[in-house]
Order: sequence, then C-alpha cells, then structure tokens
Amino acid sequence: MSSFPLFRKALPFLYWSPTVFFLSDHFFHVKTISGRSMQPTLNPDSSQWRDVALFSKFAVREAEDYGRDDIVTVRSPQNPKYVLIKRIIAMEGDTVKTLPPYPDLEVTVPEGHVWIEGDEHFVSDDSNHYGPVSKSLIESKLLMIIWPPNRFGTVSMKACPPQEGHPLSDEQRREINRHARVHIPPIPSSTSDE
Repeated sequence: MSSFPLFRKALPFLYWSPTVFFLSDHFFHVKTISGRSMQPTLNPDSSQWRDVALFSKFAVREAEDYGRDDIVTVRSPQNPKYVLIKRIIAMEGDTVKTLPPYPDLEVTVPEGHVWIEGDEHFVSDDSNHYGPVSKSLIESKLLMIIWPPNRFGTVSMKACPPQEGHPLSDEQRREINRHARVHIPPIPSSTSDE
C-alpha cells in the first residue's frame, strides 16, 4: 500500500506526458546550443552559460515559414547524426559569393535548397564546405532564447542600423558583408491579359 501514494503523485506526469511528447515531436523543441559558429548572436560569451533556445518545428514542417536571415536547425548533409544551427543566407534562385573553401566563386542556389552559414564563418561547418542544402534537411526555426535569464527573449535577426557619425559594430559590419554577398533576383512582375 505504501507505493500507492507514489503512484498518485506520478499520475499527473503520466496523464500529461503524451501531450508533452506530441508537442515536442510536432510543434516545438528545446535545444542547448554548443559551439562558436553562431557567435555573437548565440553563445556570445563562451565562458558563461550556453544558450538554451526554443525552436518551432511547425514553422518549418507545416507553414514553411522561414527565409533569409532566419536561424534554423539543419540535419548535417555530411553526417545525418548531427544537427547544426545556422543562419539562412540565401534562398533558391539567389546567387551567393562564396567563401573559402568552396571551390566556386559564386553559386546560384538551386530550387528546393538554401544556403546556410554560421555568423562566425571562419569556425563554421556550413554551405561554404558542402554547398546548398536541401530544404528537406531543415528541422526547425529559432523562436527565442530561454536561458540564461539575462538573454531571455526573441533574437534580433538583424543588427541595429548604423547611425551617422558612429563607428560600425562588429555585428553590423558582419551583417553588411553577409548581405553584400547575396544577389536576390528581381521578382518577375505578373501581367494579366485584359
């Protein structure tokens, strides 16, 4: 009879666990971010706490709600055991001026693919190593940082605009360089025969 109170305490957990598993499998998941490839956006101070973030699977699987500058989790095209956290730099049809070690100077992202990079590209294993990545490898999109408490909230996907008379920050310089490397083709205008 002494185990019965223990069962009663475990009952709420057992009751809600299918809901939690369903939500984490189909809608959201929490990831601890390791590594330096997304600094300073994520893990800005590697000697302190690592960022823990909430990601939306629904935004990717159902809504296909992602685009340039979004931070996403991607199944590694080189080793599917690993999940990478990178920024989408270019979408299908965009032309990217690549960085070493990529063999070509420019690449047009093919249909059904994206170009991903870490914010610190010199320590990042990204599209500059293996080329455009299939959209089918994107698993989720970053929603917000939930730990540490002083970084709680959404992540600004763009650096603050430069102010006249003030020097550019490293983050602003990095973003300007990143955007300068991507050529987005004009959207064809639709004409109707009337």
